[in-house]
Parts: sequence; C-alpha cells; structure tokens
Amino acid sequence: MIENQSDIIGNKENDISNQDNPPEEISSMQNSTTENDELSSQKTEEINTEELKNTISNNDARLEQLEKEHETLKNQYVRISADFDNFRKRQSRDQDDLKIQLVSKTLTAILPIVDNFERARQQLKPESEEAQALHRSYQGLYKQLVEVLKQQGVSPMRVVGQQFDPNLHEAVLREPSEELEEDFIIEELQRGYHLEGKVLRHALVKVSMGPGKQNSQEEVEKDTVKEGIDSEENTSEDV
Repeated sequence: MIENQSDIIGNKENDISNQDNPPEEISSMQNSTTENDELSSQKTEEINTEELKNTISNNDARLEQLEKEHETLKNQYVRISADFDNFRKRQSRDQDDLKIQLVSKTLTAILPIVDNFERARQQLKPESEEAQALHRSYQGLYKQLVEVLKQQGVSPMRVVGQQFDPNLHEAVLREPSEELEEDFIIEELQRGYHLEGKVLRHALVKVSMGPGKQNSQEEVEKDTVKEGIDSEENTSEDV
C-alpha cells in the first residue's frame, strides 16, 4: 500500500513538471543538445584530423631523415669496401714483387755458375775414356742445374739474329756485317735470362753496324792514304 502510494505521488510530480515546461521549450532544449553534440563531435574530428596530419608529417620527416642516413651509410660501406679491395690487391702485388725480388736475387747469384758450366762445355773436348766419363758426369750436373732454373720460371733468351732492344740486351761491341743489317745482333757474348716474363739478366751482345759501314770506312782510309801520297809528291816537286 505504501509503495503504491509513493508511485502515485511520483507520477503526479512528473505530470506537474511536464505541465510546467511547454512542448516548444522541450523541443528547443533537445535541438540545442543535438547541436552541441554535433559541434563537439565536429571539433573532436577536427582535432583528430589535425593530430593525424601532424603524425603523418612527422613520420615523413623521420622517413626522409632515415633515408638520408641509409644513403650515407651505404656510401661509406661502398668506399670502405673499395678501399679494402684496393688494399688487398696492393698487398698481393707487394707480396708477389717481394717474392720475385728475393728469387731474382738468389737466381742472379747462381747464373755465373751456369756461365762457367757453359764455357767449360764449349772448351772441353774429352778424348780419353776417363775424360769422357768425367765430361758426362759434369754434363749431368749441368742439366740438373738448368732443370732447377726452369722449375723456378727461368728461361734463356735467344738473341742472335734478333734486332737490338735496350730493354733486353746490352751492346758491348759493334762491328760491320755483310750478313745482318744495322742494329741486329751478330753474336751473344753472355746469355740473358727471363724470370716469369721479366728480365732477370740482360744479354751481352755484339751488334751489327750494317753492310755499308765497312766499305765506307775503307773508302775513308783510301782517301786518307791518297791525300798523303799527293802531299808527298807536291813536297818533292817544290824541293
């Protein structure tokens, strides 16, 4: 009973409050509330859009900065890689050059021994059986020495009949020749050698002066003698 009475009283109060506010005011209040909600929503959307734009702008700037850093690091890597490759090649060349220099120095000291073997081979003419046996033994040692030089990359020059080249040959003598033209090698005085395509020792050679040089020299000598005879005849006539 008491609860029913309180509900009745509450309904009456609602009726009274509804009677106090006319329908126009209620509608105006609802419209105002709707507009406020729309404005608030629009402002919220504007704020969110502005924040999104700022975020995108910051991300673009950060991306651009990272791209620049990446390009810088990439260029540094390329330079370091190129420098290291050049360093490795230079080290390899230096090691090869040092190896060739050491081998060249050692082999150059051995070459005079080879020269002596060759001179002895040319000069010795064994006649007795004992001398021939000694000669064969000596020839065996010489062949072993030559084989060792070949294994080290040493090869002899073949110069007779070739044109003189100061990069390969060293001219010791020059003389006229009816067989070879000027600046062609007549004779090898000391053998030259290559080492892996490079000059280990220059060849000592005799170079041709050409077929016309001897005749010209003889003519000069004849003219000199003739002038001397004419001079003597003139002197005797004066006396």
